[in-house]
Amino acid sequence: MTIGTGRKKLPARYAAIVSPLVLSLLMTLIVSFISTLKSLGPQPNLPAIWLAAWGLSWLVAFPTLLVLPVVRRIVGWLCEPATR
Repeated sequence: MTIGTGRKKLPARYAAIVSPLVLSLLMTLIVSFISTLKSLGPQPNLPAIWLAAWGLSWLVAFPTLLVLPVVRRIVGWLCEPATR
């Protein structure tokens, strides 16, 4: 498959790793920024401190998100399936 710009897409089998990767990048980026800003307040070196905090939080978050199949099973056990 190609994207509109002519670039090739990854095969569907990679979605199980790309989804947690993108989710962990975006989630930790936002949460670490809010947490760092709240803790330290605005200051000139905030971007450097935030990026260090973000890197550390991502290193923890990404492997943690690889348990998504387990989470899906737990949610399936707790919730009725969606009806169409």
